[in-house]
Amino acid sequence: MIEFTGVIVVAAVVLAFVFAGLRIVNEYERGVVFRLGKFSGLKDPGLKWIFPVIDRMVVVDLRVVARDVPPQDIITRDNVSVKVNAVIYFRVMDPDKAILQVENYLYATSQLAQTTLRSILGQFELDDLLAEREKINLKLQEEIDTKTDPWGIKISDVEVKHVDLPQEMQRAMAKQAEAERERRAKVIAAEGEKQASTSLAEAARVLQEQPASMQLRFLQTLIEVASENNSTTIFPVPIDLLTPFLEKSKASQ
Repeated sequence: MIEFTGVIVVAAVVLAFVFAGLRIVNEYERGVVFRLGKFSGLKDPGLKWIFPVIDRMVVVDLRVVARDVPPQDIITRDNVSVKVNAVIYFRVMDPDKAILQVENYLYATSQLAQTTLRSILGQFELDDLLAEREKINLKLQEEIDTKTDPWGIKISDVEVKHVDLPQEMQRAMAKQAEAERERRAKVIAAEGEKQASTSLAEAARVLQEQPASMQLRFLQTLIEVASENNSTTIFPVPIDLLTPFLEKSKASQ
């Protein structure tokens, strides 16, 4: 009886020892194993077993992480103070580096994004900051990715979300936009006048070269005036129409 009880105790201890070392690693994770404090290797997804007490496993998520970059006070190259926030997308490419090379890769990447945002955006003028978002995003992505590469972190994208301008700058930009719209309207009106004058000059040249065209145009104008519901129509008679009658009158006298 005592021997049977001893076997049960031993079996229970062995089972407890085995279950204590079981770990489940999901498909989107990797396990970084340390044996007596020394890096031992990586564990792929699935049911894994590590040596209890001696081994320790840190699970690293390999999915893309999105982190907001809090609003940063930026002074642009033309000395305009603005607040800019952004969002950064990154993922762990080398789980061992992410654990061994940096204490907290999530916090470190977030802080690096904030300092890089202030540094890079300070190199641009306000107009470029508002107009060249794609160029700025690409420069931020390249700069942060270079610094996080030793940590095994890949920066997939950085997007500037919002640029908060001072009130006086917003009013100045609104006035500038309104003046630009007025300038374009005046240019368009001037172009229309130029084209109209060119067409009129061409029409005058044609009428001068072809006197009969003038008579036809005059008759067409009379038809257009007569089509309106006017009881009385007054129109000038071209002197050319009266010339034959005048000459005949002079000859008879």
